Amino acid sequence: MNKDVSKQIVGIDLGTTNSCIVIMEGQKPRVLENPQGDRTTPSVVCYDSREERILVGRDAKKQAEINPEVITSIKSVMGQKVKKKLGGKEYTPEQISAEILRYLVSCAEDKLGKKITRAVITVPAYFNDSQRQATKDAGKIAGLTVERIINEPTAAALAYGLDKAEKEQTILVYDLGGGTFDVSILQISKSSEGDVFETIATAGIRDLGGDDFDQKIVDYVVQEIKKERKVDLLSEGETENDRKVVKQRLKEEAEKAKKVLSNSSEATISLPYIIPPTGGRSPHVEAKITRAKFEALTKDYMERTMKEVNQAIQAAEKKLGRSLTIDQIILVGGSTRMPMVETLLEAKFGQKKINKSVNPDEVVAIGAAIQGAVLAGDFGKDIVLSDVTSLSLGIEAQSARGEEGINDIIIPRNTAIPTSKTKIYSTAEDNQPSVHIRVLQGERPRASDNKIVGTFELSGIAPKPRGVPQIEVTFNIDVNGIVNVTAQDKATNKKAEITISDSQNLSEAEIQRMIKEAEENREKDEEYKSNAELLNRAQTYCHTFEERIEEFKKHKDFNENDEGFKKLVELYRELKEATDKKDYPVIKKQLNNIEEMMKLANELTGKMPVQENKEEEGSASGSEEDTLDVQPEKDDKEKK
Repeated sequence: MNKDVSKQIVGIDLGTTNSCIVIMEGQKPRVLENPQGDRTTPSVVCYDSREERILVGRDAKKQAEINPEVITSIKSVMGQKVKKKLGGKEYTPEQISAEILRYLVSCAEDKLGKKITRAVITVPAYFNDSQRQATKDAGKIAGLTVERIINEPTAAALAYGLDKAEKEQTILVYDLGGGTFDVSILQISKSSEGDVFETIATAGIRDLGGDDFDQKIVDYVVQEIKKERKVDLLSEGETENDRKVVKQRLKEEAEKAKKVLSNSSEATISLPYIIPPTGGRSPHVEAKITRAKFEALTKDYMERTMKEVNQAIQAAEKKLGRSLTIDQIILVGGSTRMPMVETLLEAKFGQKKINKSVNPDEVVAIGAAIQGAVLAGDFGKDIVLSDVTSLSLGIEAQSARGEEGINDIIIPRNTAIPTSKTKIYSTAEDNQPSVHIRVLQGERPRASDNKIVGTFELSGIAPKPRGVPQIEVTFNIDVNGIVNVTAQDKATNKKAEITISDSQNLSEAEIQRMIKEAEENREKDEEYKSNAELLNRAQTYCHTFEERIEEFKKHKDFNENDEGFKKLVELYRELKEATDKKDYPVIKKQLNNIEEMMKLANELTGKMPVQENKEEEGSASGSEEDTLDVQPEKDDKEKK
């Protein structure tokens, strides 16, 4: 192979069941085939003990039933702290995915005669920051510079050339892959910077895909043979290995039959010599299945996908605040070739809206390659990919002394990314040396009702009264959806940060559950948040006036019989009593006296001027700035 390094950026669809690699040649995509001549490669990895090497693709898939160390669907555990065994060694999901990427790239390099070092890799729209980071890490392990992580539905829209449309469009992407089903609503608009692709809503099923449809055929064939010949195919065979071979062959034939049924009304499953010829039984098995029977067997699966379609549309309409008109439907995944997919979509949206102009197996990788060409400056136009945050992100701020923290949202849900937002906080205690920052994901105001996705500590804060230090907290979400949080003390420039790479994975169902809980508890949550803010204000003012009163008492001109001083003390005690009792209606009433208390304090200051060398530097003086807790010893794991 030529040692030259290609300057091009390849597009890779790192799929749950199959993967694909594509490069742009001019304005045309070129799918780079593997050594078997296949345009897609099974995302399967195993260890061949005889040859003592790792196998990827079709060779690994053939061993799925007979080799205990065959790894499939590794994408489903990306971002999780799990390990898989291969050849007696343990590998992370990133390392396994890197083997698939390395194989794809090696095949592509053989085709091109050049070394490939740069790639755009796709991920599902629902992937969170840890899953995206894990995908990027897999590319790095494989020796690639991952120029961009983009969403699969966005890539599909690019492949269909929807960026060429003259008007704004709303697109529904129906993605039925081998192991998962996803539906996304995209909006494509025009801007001075280029075409903007924004993911409005997503939904999906993590445990339903083409493999499940294949299994329905397997179950049907086993049942039919059992009725006709009194033979249980799954238990026949002299050894356990024989039975595993039977299962593998059944699966392979079922997949073939499914593909045949996409173009014919009937398919035959023919398996010569599947059973050892014992007991006088025929070693040949043959069964027929009609398309009508197949569709009846899988009707519940299709209904589940349409339920998710409706859910995505409802979520998009809720976000936009208006009814939605779908301009086009694009199909992704080989299983969308099943006629019943189109039948159901046509019944809901109309026939003309379904776009089938691109191979559904290759469409995502093609879109990634187009984005790669754009980034390399070879495509002649700009495309702005704008995704959104699935849930709000914030930090736990102390609501009041002795009270549970509140979720102070910094990046609201459905914020377009990339984005960066900053907020100023302060300390909760006098001379606080450090702050322990908990990064939260969720919609609820009470901190414990959300997920902790990261924690870190900022230390070295200069000793100051509570409320004086200014701590700048910045959330930055990059184009790949990866979150970085920094905290900096503006006085000392001390800085700490965290990249969220170990957050718990949230499925679409979990995301929707959290959103639903926030909706159902809206009134209660608003009351909690209002009371927390009220209590925090009251405690801040109590602290401020307590200090002022003590200062007045120590002053050389202090007169305890001063009417203004007595009135100030009276109002302070009333506020303090209500605050200690957490009597919110009374607190609200007493806070109406703050202006009068300020006026009395200022008049007293005129009579008893603040003595020199007293550090008044803010001293919380009525500041309502949010404060951060300082308990690094807290066991955050219990709150996750």
